[in-house]
Amino acid sequence: MMELLLKWDPLHYGEGFYETEAVDVIGAVHTHDNPGELAETIQKIYEFSFEQWIPLKECQSMANQLLIIKNQASCDL
Repeated sequence: MMELLLKWDPLHYGEGFYETEAVDVIGAVHTHDNPGELAETIQKIYEFSFEQWIPLKECQSMANQLLIIKNQASCDL
């Protein structure tokens, strides 16, 4: 997840620029299973740090990718 988030450059500051936000997003992935809620949380995390909105559609795409990774990493006992 971290690798994917560090490559994501939604505000065009350069790859790897958003390490603090990436950590916050990973925390949110573990508390949200709904992609819409996760997308809104991602949007809020970046808006709080940079005072700029990322279009919700972009956040939704990232949320979907992160939840796929989360669900594939889960193992059933």
